[in-house]
Amino acid sequence: MTLVNFRDPAALADPEGRWIRPGVLHRSAQPYPADDAAIVEQLNAAGVRTIIDLRGDSECEDADWARSRAAGIEVVAARVQPTGPGLEAAMKDMATDADLGLFYLLMAESAPEAVKLAVEAAARPGALLVHCAAGKDRTGWLTALLLDLLGVPAEEIVADYHRTTAALPQIFEGLAERNRAALNDYHAGSLTVPRPLLEAPAGAMAAFLELVDARYGGTEGLLAHCGVDAATVEAFRAKAAAGATTAGVTA
Repeated sequence: MTLVNFRDPAALADPEGRWIRPGVLHRSAQPYPADDAAIVEQLNAAGVRTIIDLRGDSECEDADWARSRAAGIEVVAARVQPTGPGLEAAMKDMATDADLGLFYLLMAESAPEAVKLAVEAAARPGALLVHCAAGKDRTGWLTALLLDLLGVPAEEIVADYHRTTAALPQIFEGLAERNRAALNDYHAGSLTVPRPLLEAPAGAMAAFLELVDARYGGTEGLLAHCGVDAATVEAFRAKAAAGATTAGVTA
């Protein structure tokens, strides 16, 4: 079974190649039930050499990426825990799309080491895949930050995030099969998953980008807050920006 919602944002967010070098950045949901020969073939066909896994410790299983690792694809565990100080309270109070955007910023702020590790991995030579569990929330805001570094307009970043909507039924079916206690029985009924988290609303990503600008002056400010240095940002741009002359996308 191939990866659900696997796509290159450049294909639809930037079909004219104005900002993103095609084939550098891919996103998806987690492998289900685990990676297999079809997924390895899918990744190899896309030239993926590095997988950035944003899931928390309790969400991962040893077999998830075993076949891909054996095939020589590196998996970087950049753990962003889905719950923690402040996050559960924010989830409990979540009612609007803008609340979800704030939740995304809180997640990023709660995991500076993971953000740093992820961006450093994104700057390595070769194409990359970013994923979490659903491939929507953590994948969404990290992909948004990377696209913003390349100068992709906010409206295109928002549109790319919202495209996950079409894949949500298949994504949630896989999540429920893997963890039947999840979704609206989260933490043994102690926390109901709010409506925005079950969608990919454009307003959430728009709010996230606005908050990043308001609090940090833009993506580079947030990444610096997380410990990402300027050299790493420039290395990613040199690899992924449209018109880049580096051979950094090759294996």
